[in-house]
This record gives sequence, structure tokens and C-alpha cells, in this order.
Amino acid sequence: MGTFSIWHMLILLAVVLLMFGKGKISEIMGDFAKGIKSFKKGMADDDVAKTPEPPKTIDAQIKAPDAHGQNTRVG
Repeated sequence: MGTFSIWHMLILLAVVLLMFGKGKISEIMGDFAKGIKSFKKGMADDDVAKTPEPPKTIDAQIKAPDAHGQNTRVG
């Protein structure tokens, strides 16, 4: 008595289609798909933004000795 048969599901589907119409349901599903794509893109952007830059070493900031034999800093 507490289970739904295929006839219950078909009647429910017919009522939903009558209430919303075929075009409205496809619009809702399209918006839902766009939302999922946007969410996935946002998650991918967060992963790229969270990757740390490699630490800069002191050796990369020091030039070769100049004509006077002194090291000069870059920047």
C-alpha cells in the first residue's frame, strides 16, 4: 500500500508537465547545467590560485661581480 507503481509515476509526470510546461522544464535543466559548469570552473580556478610560487633564493637576486669586484642586488 505504501509503494508507488509505474502508473503513479506517469500521472505525477503528467501533472508536472501540465503545471510547468515542456519548455519551462528544459529551461530549468539548462540553467541547472550552467550552474554546475560554473561551479566546476570556479573550483578549478581556486586550485590554480592556491598553487604556491616557488621561494625566491638570494642567489637569484645577486648579480655577478661588477668591475670593482662587488656584488650588486637586482631590483
